Amino acid sequence: RHVKHSEHLLFVTGKLARDRLRRVLEELPERRFSFEIRVPGGSVAALMTADLLRRRLGELQGVDRIIVPGLCGGDLEALGRDLGVPILRGPRDLKELPEFFGRGAQVPALDRHELQIFAEIVDAPKMTVAAILEQARRYRTDGADVIDLGFLPGQPFAHLEESIAALRAEDFLVSIDAAEPDDLLRGARAGGDYLLSLNESTLWVSEETSAVPVLLPRRAGDLRSLYRALEHMAKHARPCIADPVLDPVHFGFTDSITRYHRLRRRFPAVEIMMGVGNLTELTEADTTGMNVLLVGIASELGIRHVLTTEVSPHARGVVRELDLARRICYAARATQSLPKGLHGGLCALHERRPFPYRREEIEEQARAIRDPNYRIQVSAEGIHVYNRDEWHSGVEPYDLFPLLERIREDAPHAFYMGMELERARIAWQLGKHYEQDEELDWGVAVPESARTHTELTKSGLKKARSTLQEARRLKRKRKP
Repeated sequence: RHVKHSEHLLFVTGKLARDRLRRVLEELPERRFSFEIRVPGGSVAALMTADLLRRRLGELQGVDRIIVPGLCGGDLEALGRDLGVPILRGPRDLKELPEFFGRGAQVPALDRHELQIFAEIVDAPKMTVAAILEQARRYRTDGADVIDLGFLPGQPFAHLEESIAALRAEDFLVSIDAAEPDDLLRGARAGGDYLLSLNESTLWVSEETSAVPVLLPRRAGDLRSLYRALEHMAKHARPCIADPVLDPVHFGFTDSITRYHRLRRRFPAVEIMMGVGNLTELTEADTTGMNVLLVGIASELGIRHVLTTEVSPHARGVVRELDLARRICYAARATQSLPKGLHGGLCALHERRPFPYRREEIEEQARAIRDPNYRIQVSAEGIHVYNRDEWHSGVEPYDLFPLLERIREDAPHAFYMGMELERARIAWQLGKHYEQDEELDWGVAVPESARTHTELTKSGLKKARSTLQEARRLKRKRKP
């Protein structure tokens, strides 16, 4: 994504942003490229699409690269191939251009990692094979590499073999998480790839199967017993993974972190697992920060396996969080940089730059408006609504109720404004970036399947408007 020196770049934007874009580009420090700006149609850059650009960009001779607004929709890669000019999606806001052409234009791809995620299905004995497969598929979609089948004390798992066969048929790696050696042997003989967990008194299980065992201390915190188990496995040239066990806060958490460090120093080449559930499940706080911190520790210590659960409702989505965290930490370590500015998906509640414009700058933009359509923007000072005729500011929708009063006869418009103003209020309260007609970005906290689509929202609003207009027409027709 590097922009080369001496390139001639074509920037595409809307009419309202043209002058501001030119000022930003002219003031870029150490700019080494020439540029031109085109407005292919429309006042707002965010509403542009690849199809619109295909029709209206015009002659491209001498253009080395096209930079389009970050919110431009459509298949830009296909458009670039058709036009014969590479297209680069720029930032969603003009204020981010300086970073975009510096560090931001060189962000490494987050397509690599070295951390294997074990996702445990805790209630597997109580679930049908079909339900186990359904949850395993969701975990895989979220980034899991191994499906861990958990046993429950006193609960028979009669369909263990059938469950493993079904998972293996769909190319899942499977680990067996049981306390009883007989259950571990059953799982291994049915095709399990990993056994969670053995200690020095149950090492004999590993001699009867090719599954890779995860070794624990014989008693809580007993690193010496773990060392002896590892030495036994090394003596017999058997693969294994060591887990000193991460303890909950106030129940040995800090000591357990140091155990991982001591284990790594004693055995520089051993494979290590960290089970993160004792922190994420047993701490009532958002899990995104916990997971990236633990993955950072894993990255520093060369820990290449993590085990997680999603039992508590507040911990749902931790597989997605771990997947993104491992990619961020890998890229940061590979580039010898901080895990910052690579991806914002783990900042679910807040953002680094929530309010790109001050109130005074928004007022300047408002003075350039020449149409009656309402714009909504958020600054650190509050919510601002304006069109060519009026300006309103407040910190919550109730402050702007008089505006809604004036459009109450237009139900779709009032609904739309109410929805957008509440969205803007949430953004202002939390410190999130707000873009009119766009959903707030909650990062990996919201799965892709649960996100609505702006285009559907817009088409629904358009349909609602048409329905209301038709109802008004029929009402007038019925009047004597």
